[in-house]
This record gives sequence, C-alpha cells and structure tokens, in this order.
Amino acid sequence: MGRTSNYCFDYPQTNASFTVTYVAGHITELDFPETHRKWNSCDPFTLFDAPVEVKHPQRVNELVRNIEIRARGSDMLMIWTDCDREGEYIGYEIAQVCQKVNRRIKIKRARFSAIIADQIHRAAQNPTNLDLAQADAVIARQMLDLRLGAAFTRMQCMALQNRFGNLLEGKLVSYGPCQFPTLGFVVSRYEQVKAFVPETFWYIYLALNRPGEQNGRGREDQTVFKWKRGHLFDFDVALMLYEMVLERPMATVKKVVKKNTKKWKPYPLTTVDLQKSGSRLLRMSAKQILDTADALYQRGILSYPRTETDQYDDQFDFGQYIQKQTSSPEWGAFATRLRQGEFSKPRKGKKNDKAHPPIHPTAYAGNLAGNEKKVYEYVTRRFLASCSKDAEGFQTTITVAVNGEEFSASGLLVLERNYLEVFPYDKWSSHELPPFEEGEEFMPTICELREGETTRPSLLTEADLVSLMDKNGIGTDATIAQHINTIVEREYVMERLEGNTKYLVPSTLGVGLVHGYNQIGLEKSLSKPQLRRETERSMVQVCDRIKTKDDMLQESIEQYKEVFILARREFNLIINKDQASLKVHKALKTVADEVEGMVEDEVEDQPAHPHLPTRMMIRGTDRHQLQAPDVE
Repeated sequence: MGRTSNYCFDYPQTNASFTVTYVAGHITELDFPETHRKWNSCDPFTLFDAPVEVKHPQRVNELVRNIEIRARGSDMLMIWTDCDREGEYIGYEIAQVCQKVNRRIKIKRARFSAIIADQIHRAAQNPTNLDLAQADAVIARQMLDLRLGAAFTRMQCMALQNRFGNLLEGKLVSYGPCQFPTLGFVVSRYEQVKAFVPETFWYIYLALNRPGEQNGRGREDQTVFKWKRGHLFDFDVALMLYEMVLERPMATVKKVVKKNTKKWKPYPLTTVDLQKSGSRLLRMSAKQILDTADALYQRGILSYPRTETDQYDDQFDFGQYIQKQTSSPEWGAFATRLRQGEFSKPRKGKKNDKAHPPIHPTAYAGNLAGNEKKVYEYVTRRFLASCSKDAEGFQTTITVAVNGEEFSASGLLVLERNYLEVFPYDKWSSHELPPFEEGEEFMPTICELREGETTRPSLLTEADLVSLMDKNGIGTDATIAQHINTIVEREYVMERLEGNTKYLVPSTLGVGLVHGYNQIGLEKSLSKPQLRRETERSMVQVCDRIKTKDDMLQESIEQYKEVFILARREFNLIINKDQASLKVHKALKTVADEVEGMVEDEVEDQPAHPHLPTRMMIRGTDRHQLQAPDVE
C-alpha cells in the first residue's frame, strides 16, 4: 500500500460516493519555538508558560497533502478513527486540515466497536458529531506532559550532569508525570521486601487419618483441621492453649454443614483485566498484549481492545459471535452447546464507558500462531466462559472442638464444571472429606504445636503494577502498558525472571531518584500518585464538560510550578549533602545482587515437636531474639 492510497466507491445505502484514505496516528505534534527548544536557551521554569507550537511533522507531509487534495472536492468528511479519546483528537486534527482548504465541508463521526460488516454499515448510515470535549482533554494532556516533562527533565539532568557528568556517560535522566509514580510503586515494593524481617508464630495442628469412601484399597485419607484462632505470635499463650488441648485430646464433632456452592464465571473482559490476566497467564508484557490485541482488532478478529466496560448492553447479539466459534476444533463443541440452550447471560460489572462493549472475538481465526494465538485464545475462551453457567459444587464444612478449642475442615465435590470446561485458566477441583456425624468423637491422629514464619511480600509483577496504576488513576486503560514500558526502556526498572514469574526490580538510578524526591519533603511527592491522579480526574471532567481545557491546564500547571520551585531549591542540597542518595555512579547497574531470595517463597511450617509429649523442644526456642515488624 502506498503512503497516499485512496479507495473510491459508491455507497448506495446513503446515495453517496466515498473516497477512503488513512493516517497513521497523530498528524500534529507540540513543541516549543526555537527560542526555547535548546536545553541552555532558557531557564527550565519558563517552560511552564512558554509559547507552544502545533505543527505537522515532516513524516506526515505527504498524508496531509493528500487529505487537502481530497477535501477540496468533497462535501463531507467522515472520521473513522478509533473511538476513544486519542481517536477523537486525531479526528479533530484531520478536520482542521480539511476545513483549512474547504470551509464549507461538513464534519461527521462514524462510531463502531469492531471492524465487521454490520457495525461498519450501521456506523456509515448513522454518523454523529465529533466529541470536541474528548479532543480538548487530549490536547490538554499533551500540553501538560510537554511542559512538565521538559521542565523537570532539563532541571534534573542539568543538575546531575554538572555534578556527575562523566559518570552519567551522556545518559538522559528523564522525568514523566506518569512514569515517576509508576517507578515509585516499584521502588516502594522493593523497599518493603528489603526491609522485611520474618516474624515467628505458633499454631495447633490437628489431623485425623481415616479410611476414605473412594480410595478403594484401604488407603487412609488425612483430614487436616484448621485452628479457629489461625496462629498466635505469643508463644506462651499458644503453649498454654496447646497444653489445655492435650489434657483432654478427644475431639467432638460440633457441626456438619452441607451446602451447594458456586465458582463464579469471569466478568466480561476490560483492557486493564486483559493486561493483568495476560501478563500473569500468557507470559507477555502488558504492552505486547495490547499491541497484539490491537493488531487482531485491525484485522477484524477482535473488538476494540481499549475499553473500561465490563457489562454488555441488553441489545448485544451474543448469538452471532458464539456461532462463529462453533467451527473451532478446540472449543467449537462448547460453543455449539451454548447455542443449543446452555447459554447464560454474562455477569454485569460496575463499569460502562458508554463507548465500547467488553473485549470479545468478532470472527473465528484458526490459523494464528505465537502471541496472536495466545491472546486470541484467551479472549475467546474468556468470552465463551462469560456466556456459560457458573461452576457448581457441594461443600461440606466440619467443625470440631477439643477441650474448648475449635477447629474446622472443608471438603468440596464439583458437580458441574460448566464454564470451567472452556476456561482452563481457573482451577477448581474436588477434595472430599470422609463422613462425619454431629456428636461423634474421635482421637486425633496428629495434634502438634507447630512453628511458622511470616513470609515476605513479593516483588511486583507486571500484573501487580497494572493493578496499582489502575487503582490509583495513573494513566488510562490504554496508556498503562506504555508507561510501564517506558520505565523499563529508560533503565529505571529491570525485569528479573524467577522460575516462571517475571518480577520488576528498580535500578540503583531508579531507587536514587525516588529517594531523592521523597527526601525533599514535598507534600505531594513526584514519585507518589496523588498529583497525576488529580490530573487524570481533571481530564475526565473535561470530557464530561464539567471543566474547560484551559481551566484544567491552569490548575495543573500552578500545582506543578510550586513543586518545581521546591524541588529545584532542594535538589542541589540533596546532591551536596548525600551523594549516595542518587547513587549515580551505579546508574546502569541493577540492585539484582540485593534481590537474590527476595521473590516470595512460601515457608513451609515445620512441626516444632513431631510427637505429642516433646514440650521441652518448644520451651527451648529462643523467642526473645525474634523481631516483629508489620506484616503486609
């Protein structure tokens, strides 16, 4: 396809002739004028108020000329860009080009969620207007990010280069209003892991070996009862209760509760959930997942992959999309059963962006490979699972008492797997208990006072980080992945593989920057989410026409000006007082050597005494040296 390809055809449904062309993302960019563009041309603080130019970069000149030529002879411009904020602003950019050469041209907007025939026809026949409020939110965000990024990056880079120029080796130490809070989450968890000190606890372990109903060969099943108190950090109290149990060790069944239970099918799929689940289950980065989903959307295989909606409208046609999956050799039989009467309406979540439905397959694609196959299979299985019934089971809970101390055990019999048949990512299996009757008594096979330790929190995975960013309003569902990718590319954070899990570890430069800004004593530190969260909320208010673009910009810039003044005043003090606070001399080295063993390993609880009478072994524990930090 040439860079200026155009497709001309008649469209009888609207009695119109169309010429379809394209752009590749934004066709304008913001920059400072030449007087402020060079790093030493001005005081970085002046960038908060410096003039900003909107221009067409050279790479789009041919595309812009093509649009101008077509606009001169057209009556209407119909925008078909992605139906989100960015797409709305790209549409606005195109409209500006067209109106410059043809003031009378009408501007209309096609709205759709999937590149499939019925939605394309519906959008073409029912055009709407551009949402200029969404476009305003994007230009405000671009303007703010340009000013903040340039001002803070120049300030911190020049300060560091003046002091540590040779050690930095020309490295750009950039600032971004989203990337710094994102980095802050990684550093915060790393510090929690580094500072963790395990705390010893004790608990009573009770178990009974009894022939099971289904083992068939005389093998005994062991039923483990959990202590109602969980565990205690006070050894003397735990020992006192254990000795009380030993005085009258006969257990009495106090209650047998049998009830039906369910494992709920998954909610409809949002962008954030796709990134979280995908990075955890598919071993792909959030950016890889979103890029792959976008490529599948462009080919009409998936619906639009950037959506906050986790509920389907009542008019959604599930049947046509389920039917398309019946030809699959892997899940076609399951899809057929849904069409034949096993369909159950998906659960309704709490979010609806009123723009796009949850992510779902729009076509069957049996010839995919690699990452495309993994993402498509997950989305499709998730969709079919959401259209199935909850898994059903039968749960038995036994409560026993031993001289006043209560213990319980639970068993499960899975009766109907339902959605689990097509969704192997969820696990739910039977583990039955032997029969118990209320009032019966038995002598436990094992009754021990056991010792365990609290386990350290794990370093952040990408799925964890996506959750934190979403919860704290850092970025949007469509930009979260890019912000994570940025801090990795800038080497503020490194990826470390432990077993099958990839963890995020801050570099010494990343740790130093976060520590430095935290030491300044800002009420709202740049490494914390508060400032950016307020900005994201303001952008939503612009979209909802509660606040104007100019008001939002003025409020945000004034906030960051105050932060900048204090940060610059204290920045040199940090360098002068404690060169190690930024650890610039190790900027490109990770803290990997310190991370060995920091990944979360479950510490198996060890019996402090394998036999009932061995109480002296417990008393021999040097409990006075134990430390007890806060447990996450």
